Amino acid sequence: METAQRELADALRALHTPADGRALVLPNAWDAASAALIAQAGARAIATTSGGVAWSAGRSDGHGLTREEMAEAVRRIAGAVDVPVSADIEGGYGPGAEDVAATVRAVIAAGAVGVNLEDSLAPGGPLYDVPAQSVRLSAARSAAEEAGLPGLWINARTDVFLFGIGAPEDRVENVLSRVAAYADAGADSLFVPGLVDVDTVAELVRRSPLPVNVMTGPGAPPVKAFEAVGVRRVSVGTALAQTAYGTVQRAAAELLGAGTYDAMAGAADFGTVNSAVTVKRPTR
Repeated sequence: METAQRELADALRALHTPADGRALVLPNAWDAASAALIAQAGARAIATTSGGVAWSAGRSDGHGLTREEMAEAVRRIAGAVDVPVSADIEGGYGPGAEDVAATVRAVIAAGAVGVNLEDSLAPGGPLYDVPAQSVRLSAARSAAEEAGLPGLWINARTDVFLFGIGAPEDRVENVLSRVAAYADAGADSLFVPGLVDVDTVAELVRRSPLPVNVMTGPGAPPVKAFEAVGVRRVSVGTALAQTAYGTVQRAAAELLGAGTYDAMAGAADFGTVNSAVTVKRPTR
């Protein structure tokens, strides 16, 4: 394990406990160019989006890629930036603890210093029960230690709110019972996509033993509203990738229809994009 990668892991860890109370904001990347441009915009770390990474390879989200294909995408992203990279490893690319361990080893070898690991078996649910997911999280932690990166940041994602698991009035307690076990298993933070109600988020922040990560986007409260209640990490999932692909779709339709170019206005300068990906960085 290179010293530089351990230093990036330490840097990512420090970004979750800032002295100024600022949340770590992660505009999710899906390829090397998007990561480089996000870093140039001032991002202090990069998180991948499994959906965007899969779409860029012509696959669907939800384990549409193989472990090896996902890790290679992470390698390209980590090689394009000098900031810490956290990899979205979905459900670990297999149900068992050894599947999760193999995935963690693969993304560490690719240069990542953090991971998201979700507790859903498939899009829409059901979820792993708490003991099973705890074993999977423990395997992730052990794999990181064995790979020489004990400081790997493990963001434990629960899809209770995203997939509407159980009665609405029971979901907060469900999440809290999960996070207590996930913390004991070695997780570093709690990720609750599908929840943007600030009051409910504030309750989770108050009662969770781990820092809380929310997923936001158009229609959600601004980052400052979540910072004000103690959220430590804000990401946007596939939203940036969708924004980029939406621009492509609109611009292509305009070009093919009206034969005009208005939707292309505001595009990134060619030189900016080209230079962002031509800077040579050490291979990890």
